[in-house]
Amino acid sequence: MKRGFTIIELLVVMAVIGILASIMFVTFSTLQAKSRDTRRIEDVREIQKALGMYYVDKNHYPAAETAVALDGSDEISAILIQSGAISGISGDPVRPTYEYMYQSAGVGDYTITFCLETDSIPNYAQGCSNTVPQ
Repeated sequence: MKRGFTIIELLVVMAVIGILASIMFVTFSTLQAKSRDTRRIEDVREIQKALGMYYVDKNHYPAAETAVALDGSDEISAILIQSGAISGISGDPVRPTYEYMYQSAGVGDYTITFCLETDSIPNYAQGCSNTVPQ
């Protein structure tokens, strides 16, 4: 008598492997998005620290009446780097889809707006409506 697998058994095994692979893919994608969100929060905090150091030195924040995308090559990034407040700004991990936006009248306040892919960070929401005021 020949022993082996029937075509049905092989198809069932392939289906189970496909289902497990898709579950792993979804889980991995979610973990990647959460990791990018954590990096965004860290980046924004670093920018806040740099702005605070700049304010201490100059007694005002860099002026940007219209929102400026902070990506390391913009005017505000250059000002912060030249002042020694920060060594560099890398921009959002999925730039240009998402960006860190800075706006200030230059006197005593500013706003940084940024996007998150998940709602896993406390006090922030998924989407691009997250702001960090001074």
